[in-house]
Amino acid sequence: MRPRALVYGDVDLNIIDGSAIWAQGMVQALVRAGCEVTLVLKAPVRTGRLVDPLRALPGVTVRSPHAEGLFEGPAGMVARQAAEVLARVDEEDPYDLVVVRGRLLAGKLAAGPMAGRLWTYLTDVPQSAAEFTASAKGDLRRIADASRVLLCQTEELRGFLESAVPATAGKSVLFPPVVVLPDGLETRRPGPSDGPLRLVYTGKFAPRWNTYEMTSLPRLLAVRGVDAELHMVGDKIHDDPSDPGFASRMRTALETGEGVVWHGGHPRAEAMRLTAAGDVGLSWRDASMDASLELSTKVLECGTLGVPVVLNRTPMHERLLGTDYPLFAATEDDVLDALALIGKNPEVFTLAADRCRAAAAEFGLDAAAARLRGYLAQAFPEPSEKVLAVKGRRLRVGVAGHDLKFFSRLLDYLRSRADLEVRVDHWAALKAHDEERSQALVDWADVIVCEWCGPNALWFAQRKRPDQRLVVRLHRFELYAAWPKQLDIGAVDQVICVSPHYNALTREITGWPAEKVVTVPNWVDDAQLDRAKLPGAEHHLGMIGIAPSRKRLDLALDVVEELRRDDPRFTLFVKSKLPWEYWWIWQKDEERAHYEEVFRRIRRSRLLSGGVVFDSYGRDVASWLRRIGWVLSTSDDESFHLAPAEGMASGAVPALLPWPGADTIYERRWIHDDTSAMAASIAAAVSQGRWQDDAEQARAQVKAAYGLDEVCRQWTDLLTG
Repeated sequence: MRPRALVYGDVDLNIIDGSAIWAQGMVQALVRAGCEVTLVLKAPVRTGRLVDPLRALPGVTVRSPHAEGLFEGPAGMVARQAAEVLARVDEEDPYDLVVVRGRLLAGKLAAGPMAGRLWTYLTDVPQSAAEFTASAKGDLRRIADASRVLLCQTEELRGFLESAVPATAGKSVLFPPVVVLPDGLETRRPGPSDGPLRLVYTGKFAPRWNTYEMTSLPRLLAVRGVDAELHMVGDKIHDDPSDPGFASRMRTALETGEGVVWHGGHPRAEAMRLTAAGDVGLSWRDASMDASLELSTKVLECGTLGVPVVLNRTPMHERLLGTDYPLFAATEDDVLDALALIGKNPEVFTLAADRCRAAAAEFGLDAAAARLRGYLAQAFPEPSEKVLAVKGRRLRVGVAGHDLKFFSRLLDYLRSRADLEVRVDHWAALKAHDEERSQALVDWADVIVCEWCGPNALWFAQRKRPDQRLVVRLHRFELYAAWPKQLDIGAVDQVICVSPHYNALTREITGWPAEKVVTVPNWVDDAQLDRAKLPGAEHHLGMIGIAPSRKRLDLALDVVEELRRDDPRFTLFVKSKLPWEYWWIWQKDEERAHYEEVFRRIRRSRLLSGGVVFDSYGRDVASWLRRIGWVLSTSDDESFHLAPAEGMASGAVPALLPWPGADTIYERRWIHDDTSAMAASIAAAVSQGRWQDDAEQARAQVKAAYGLDEVCRQWTDLLTG
């Protein structure tokens, strides 16, 4: 069955701007991804230039609350009113996913019955640390908690949100602007055209968009010997309270400016046809907008049409078009220099147009639909007909434990399956729980999963029904405690270990039958971790977690010192709580002595000076890994050690010392005999240009072995078999 999507944007589809184009692109991409879509309009329809093409799409229903009598008022709905209308529409026949744009609206919906089904598109968020008030963080945390998916326009926005609002980590996915050419529209012919240089701008007219300043360009270019026209498309002139005279000045310039042709408002297809008839697009903005975490849809539309764009130089634009793109501009003089250059040099024009066209190719409708198909497949996995046929209903799975952080994504997956019904018995502490609630789980469930082989496993093993299956997941922490020895293994159907080494060790220590103990590895959220690396990553080593002392930060320092003897660009980044933040570690004399020596060494070593960076502990690991090219594992022992696998999924190369069982989890090529061998291997890979190839091989390996989809498949087989 096709997922049913309800879409609402806090945007007026009577006005052509980037937010209105978002609504069009989102609806079209959802349909192509396999959804039935209902679009609810914010404002009464005054022109059908954006809405009519959507009404014509198969599988799309457009609802106008004003026309249907769901809302009475001459203007568009505010967030509170929209939330009430959407709740009424959803109540008629609840939707599978609710895609919304607008932070205020999402905040209203987060407290209602759509919580858990929201796919929230985030743009109107504070875009600097200074603007991030406690109130803004609280709003975004509530929205993140209520959202199944957070759609972020750019990698920059996603990383910023994950560092500022930890609740967004793991839910934030990329959904860049969608560029869709209207049917029958012809793109611009290659090469500069004869006659005047035709500049084109489409969109709203506002102070920070430099639209007033643009109207002077034809006159100023004429002084430089360049014949130019400026074609401006749009009818929304911004009223700026800080500049009351702007609207009047802007209208006068549009109507009387030398060389300015104002086309007024047009349907999107006509606006894009006018763009395609131009030579150069203008997206030059005030410097205050350089820190924006959003990507202009107009820039991408121009590129798709073969029209090069003048725009500000920012890190985002440099990644999009290259650092040597010839049409970056900050000031009016920069704009004039760029336009004069392009007007007199056909080869520069061709280079700029080719760059823009190549960049825009990644933002088409097919790419957007493919992204959404992937997200939909994760959110709505195919049910098993076998399970439904055997039970005649959904399989009832209970999950019990005091700490579910290592089970979180598996739990999300199990809850998303249409053939499973999941309930959680969250214990207040390792030995504290609500016995009534736990007994209710025993009475209800077909299968019970105990996360951790602790008091929870002992309790359920004593009380499980004969027809009920009990699965216990054992970690390193419990293996050397008393609980496994007390467990009635006869009442347990399967014990899950995360690695072959710990599987063997568990059987050796407990004497449990081999058929009871199975290996299902830890999961790696490979889709979340797969992000573009930042420049210089090949010289950056990373460690995630350095406490307790058996993590052996001192050995990682040996590696860094050896590398920095020849190349000071090598740097170790440590993402971890510091040892004194763990009371149970810091109370031990030997632990304190170890770290005091380690930090003394960092402070005094000439080679380590400036070569070790400590980053704060947090859930933004995927964003942090963008700068990391190598993930080290120098521990004395580990049960699995997830950090190297997460690094591999991010496109980093793992580097491990041979702790017991490492070679049962990671390929031998990533394991080094000692720190000298590790340093030599890292240096050789970078100097010989092999780092990128090694990283791609590592990424492919971890996806096949420990990717979230693969581990979820193994758990599904285990629970439903």
